[in-house]
Amino acid sequence: MSRHLKVGLVQQPGWPDKARSLAESEAGIRELAAAGAELVMLQELHATHYFCQYEATELFDLAEPLDGPTGSRLAALAAELDIVLVGSLFERRAAGLYHNTAVVYDRKLGAVGHYRKMHIPDDPGFYEKFYFTPGDADGDGQGFVPIDTSIGRLGVLVCWDQWYPEAARLMALAGAELLLYPTAIGWDPADDDDEKQRQKDAWTLIQRSHAVANGVPVMVANRIDHEPDHSGVGRGIDFWGGSFIAGPQGELLAHAGCQAERLMVTLDMGRGEEVRRIWPYLRDRRVDAYRDLTRRYRD
Repeated sequence: MSRHLKVGLVQQPGWPDKARSLAESEAGIRELAAAGAELVMLQELHATHYFCQYEATELFDLAEPLDGPTGSRLAALAAELDIVLVGSLFERRAAGLYHNTAVVYDRKLGAVGHYRKMHIPDDPGFYEKFYFTPGDADGDGQGFVPIDTSIGRLGVLVCWDQWYPEAARLMALAGAELLLYPTAIGWDPADDDDEKQRQKDAWTLIQRSHAVANGVPVMVANRIDHEPDHSGVGRGIDFWGGSFIAGPQGELLAHAGCQAERLMVTLDMGRGEEVRRIWPYLRDRRVDAYRDLTRRYRD
């Protein structure tokens, strides 16, 4: 049976000034809600610049509890606009314990669940292990557990998680009807054009493949514009945008460029069932033969 759902996402720049960044987010949310979106997603760390380009302990001051000013503002917007809203927080869980956390706000119900990023990168320009502790894999609202909302069961993951088919599969195995990836990814300005294209193509392809392999739609929201390395050591990052929404066979339904954009499409949420009947990947999995997947490497 078909069930149609209007979904949207906001692609925007980010600034060190939270007020400016959140004003941009709010404008996008209001625009999509006015156009009829029932579900709106924001990009990773949308309330600030991407501060992980260098390590500085004073940047922990940007973190907030889940019910802090940013979370409260997003919850109020979801209630006012009668939407499901997926936001992103630099979460202060305790002194010395911080997470990169996506939070889901369901209309007037407020926050109905959150997901703490599980895969944490540590590369030049992306020093996230300094700032973020991985989410707990305890099955109690953490780990790869979908979040139930009034519009369906959402499999929310964050950025670096998007490269791991295991994360998408576990969300799908737990009944996720839609995979969502708030993201912050871009190029090193020194990369040549061919390398830039390879990276962006790989990023789009791997996430479309999660839609195909699991028979569910995928939404991806990335940031845009050049953000400098404020330490002066690195060259900064050119965030490439390219946010998109794909259907359960990986088909691109909407695809942003490299400027500020709002994407919205109407998803037929019944198509996942139809696709899985034709391509029954879950049925034919050889779960008896996958034990070594829990090993780091097969020597």
